[in-house]
Amino acid sequence: MSQSWLAAALALVVSAVAVPALAQAPGADVDERPDPAVVCHVGVYRLEDGSWVDVAPLADAGLRWRRLDGSTARMMLDAQGHWVSTLGFTGRVEGPQPQLGPCEAGRIAFEGQTGRRLVQDVRETTFVGQDGTRLVGRLILPPGDGPVPIMVEVHGSEGANALDFNAFQRFAPAEGVGVFVYAKRGSGGSEGRYTQDFHVLAGDAAAAVVEARRLAGDREGRVGLHGASQGGWIAPLAASLTPVDFVTVGFGLAYGALAEDSDQVMVDLKAKGWGADVLDQAREITDVTGAFIASRGAIGFDSIEAVRAKYRAQPWFGDIRGEFTGLLLNTPNEQIVAMASALDVGTSWDYDPLPVLSRLDAPMLWIQAEDDTGAPPEATRQRLIDLAAHGRPVTLLEYPDTDHGIVRFETAADGRRTAIGYAPGYYRAVLDWAKTGRLDGAYGDGRLLATHWR
Repeated sequence: MSQSWLAAALALVVSAVAVPALAQAPGADVDERPDPAVVCHVGVYRLEDGSWVDVAPLADAGLRWRRLDGSTARMMLDAQGHWVSTLGFTGRVEGPQPQLGPCEAGRIAFEGQTGRRLVQDVRETTFVGQDGTRLVGRLILPPGDGPVPIMVEVHGSEGANALDFNAFQRFAPAEGVGVFVYAKRGSGGSEGRYTQDFHVLAGDAAAAVVEARRLAGDREGRVGLHGASQGGWIAPLAASLTPVDFVTVGFGLAYGALAEDSDQVMVDLKAKGWGADVLDQAREITDVTGAFIASRGAIGFDSIEAVRAKYRAQPWFGDIRGEFTGLLLNTPNEQIVAMASALDVGTSWDYDPLPVLSRLDAPMLWIQAEDDTGAPPEATRQRLIDLAAHGRPVTLLEYPDTDHGIVRFETAADGRRTAIGYAPGYYRAVLDWAKTGRLDGAYGDGRLLATHWR
């Protein structure tokens, strides 16, 4: 049997590059829709002091609010019809408890202030992406007539329709930055099949840049790409296909998807307290599993069986996770084969971003989480610092005590992390980069490790 599709089946993908603990089968959330009972409240609300509260939809029950300072909470209606907010991604009723008015009123009460939902300049469109696939998009502009910066949003690995679930499309225009957002192929009315082929997705993103410029017309200012997580591979690649004024990457990787797995395995083992001798042996395993994945299963299971037999009795063997290595080691071969055909998403396992990053002239801002377990940052940090030292237009901002998504977290006694909000300064850094291509002043406790300007 041909197993050319096998690797993608094991990917629970580069899913990886999604908020930790929310990983799932690739594309599993394609065609999810917001909770219809409360979607009428979705929008960005301007408070009396000029600040804003964004109210975002969720695919299951409820809503999520967030603010420029990174604070966020889930909102649910209780039995009495009052909104109850639970801190960050916890279940704790804690922090501000905003209340929404009737849908038609478009009002919010937030910590002693009232706010009104903003009416935004929204321009819907359909455009042609890679290989002629028709994609559904939307441009949202700040009020006014003059030119404004525009961020073209590039998806991560999620299959969810960005037209519903991308939050930047609401709050960035409230801060003077336009946003073009589009439904990834296979979601939200866009044609095609969900894929994680970086080259196809980069072609779609490049086409989105062209469409954003067309729709903006005289309002076009700086136009660039903003990609998070898996979008960190795709946004720079798209920038190599069409001219842009800037690129922003959040919690992405400057090396390939195969190395991501091996780095995650090492992070997992270190967290369990295993030393260098164990890491060396585990590296032998990840070399085997990586080769297996890179061949898309063509080399067969013999090498997998060999490392299983060699190391299965070791006390650290059960602590191996990673993107796919843990799954490969602990899943029967026949089950792997059975899973594969349904989960093939065409992941670009052989893609190395370094050649693109080395040639790209568009100024790039990379924002990393220092304690990222989904996209371990060490190798990316060094690669970006080296690129900047060689004169490439790379700026690197890193947030301590944050995990994937630039989320702050609490750690339980068993080592599990729970996200409690986004790092203060993170959103502001993204928006300032779109406006000026510079970071001036402090952005929370983010540390500038490289800058491209003098």
